[in-house]
Amino acid sequence: MADDLGALAQRTADGLARERVGVVVAALAGGEVEVRAAGAVGVDDVFEIGSVTKVFTALALAALVVDGEVGLDQPLAELLPEAGHLVKDGKAVTLGQLAQHTSGLPRLPHGMLLRALLRPSAPDPYAGLTEPVLLGTLARTRLGAVPGVRHRYSNLGAGLLGLALARHAGTDYEGLLARRVTGPLGLPGVRVAAGRPQVQGHDRRRRPVAAWHLAALAGAGALHATAGELAAFLRAQLEPEESGLAEAIALTRSVRHPVNPFAWAHLGWIGQQLHAKQGGAVELWHNGGTGGFSSFAGLAPERGTGVVVLSSTQRSVDGPAFALLRELPSS
Repeated sequence: MADDLGALAQRTADGLARERVGVVVAALAGGEVEVRAAGAVGVDDVFEIGSVTKVFTALALAALVVDGEVGLDQPLAELLPEAGHLVKDGKAVTLGQLAQHTSGLPRLPHGMLLRALLRPSAPDPYAGLTEPVLLGTLARTRLGAVPGVRHRYSNLGAGLLGLALARHAGTDYEGLLARRVTGPLGLPGVRVAAGRPQVQGHDRRRRPVAAWHLAALAGAGALHATAGELAAFLRAQLEPEESGLAEAIALTRSVRHPVNPFAWAHLGWIGQQLHAKQGGAVELWHNGGTGGFSSFAGLAPERGTGVVVLSSTQRSVDGPAFALLRELPSS
């Protein structure tokens, strides 16, 4: 099994590296994990994982809910009073809606979309969003939909969730995860300030670009990790009874909201079911991207398989990652 997994992971890494500076791929099946690299990176290198961070944020929420500290239906304003005006048709934004992207909040903080359109290649675009600045933009933010009605992907919402939960816990976002997720899972290296040199990121034309710092929006995409660390995170998802977070992991999958006719949103994860001709398996996944990195983490719980792909180039890795996940042998 290990030889097969390693060969499949290496083939995927080699294929992706033809158009990227460096790629690391981890494949999980049958309780085994194989990690392979191609290009100018190594298997133990640290990458920005972008929006894969949101799955960690959602799991932190679930862990707090399991412990009775907060509720999925609890209004955000009870933890973050500055969000008290986020009400539409008498409905306030809740913590669970932030994790499912059904809050009605816009994708980006107020004013960021215009700046992104005017300067699409601006380096480190979130770095200035300190807590006072972010909450200042929040005061000018209005909901685009009634909370709980429509799926609308929001970096702002995920970032506010991370900020609110950290405030509730009396710590910062990294401290929140250390207590609720990365600590219990034995993954201390998965951090905002990685503490280890990360590989150089590159834009789509393979030119070096500045690292990203998400400041107070950390819960939306600030984490750094190795492929092996994310593989261990997926292993906990596949074998939750061994993780110490079984109830929280189950809770993340217990609620769902339609994204489109073919997919749905759990807490953090996006879910989809393959056509019967493709095996009919349910897949859970999330991807991520920053100015110089692309990432993917996905699993098929019923098949006991998972895939991590990290690239040091801002070019999507989703297609080959899904292909590998569907090719892996079931456990």
